[in-house]
Amino acid sequence: MKALFILNGAPYGDERTYNGLRLAGALAKREGNEVRVFLMGDAATAAKGGQKVPEGFYNMQLMLGKVARAVPNAVGVCGTCMDARGMKGDELMEGAHRGTLDELAQWSELAEQVFVF
Repeated sequence: MKALFILNGAPYGDERTYNGLRLAGALAKREGNEVRVFLMGDAATAAKGGQKVPEGFYNMQLMLGKVARAVPNAVGVCGTCMDARGMKGDELMEGAHRGTLDELAQWSELAEQVFVF
């Protein structure tokens, strides 16, 4: 299955992005699935590199990394949303890239299933 996850919520404090990434990671592990994640709004900060969270707390960077390792260029971050939050491309974690609305449109056309969190 070709699945696209569009995540909008804040990475910490709002469990929508967390739960979306849990499902994306589970699907990415399954044979034959191609999973892509596009981060918009406050979810853009989930792809910030160098995250340090308290011991025992989930880490968005690690969760996104599972998806990023499964499919090259599978984690896109809305460029406009990055700009609004003062994020630069070099702040993104390995495996994530600055994305565009055109890219999201293309991924939406290619996906067999689109999940929005």
